[in-house]
Amino acid sequence: MNRRPLAVTGIACLLIAAGIFGGAIHLRELVSEKSFRWEDLWVPLLGFLPAVCGVFLLLGHNWARWLAVAWMAVHVAISFFDSVGKIAVHVVLLALIAYALFRRDATIYFHDSELPE
Repeated sequence: MNRRPLAVTGIACLLIAAGIFGGAIHLRELVSEKSFRWEDLWVPLLGFLPAVCGVFLLLGHNWARWLAVAWMAVHVAISFFDSVGKIAVHVVLLALIAYALFRRDATIYFHDSELPE
């Protein structure tokens, strides 16, 4: 099996940190509300999604890199309802994540990880 590229490790660690932080923030907001509705539970669960992507990126699952890029693309779309600065930051992050996860060495790593031993 090929060694994991450093860029994949870095992106995975950032996604894990962002997922834990984002999920915890949304969970804290949910708990502090006076009324609880079950449908509001989706927000913190989706906040933890990048952490799941990060863990499975470290494990070499190809679907996790696609989900990570899709998650970032959704943030680009959501930021269109906010400021131009947030759009720019999210677009740059999307480009960096996509570049790091779809470079040749990363592609080889993810496809070699899927081969049965």
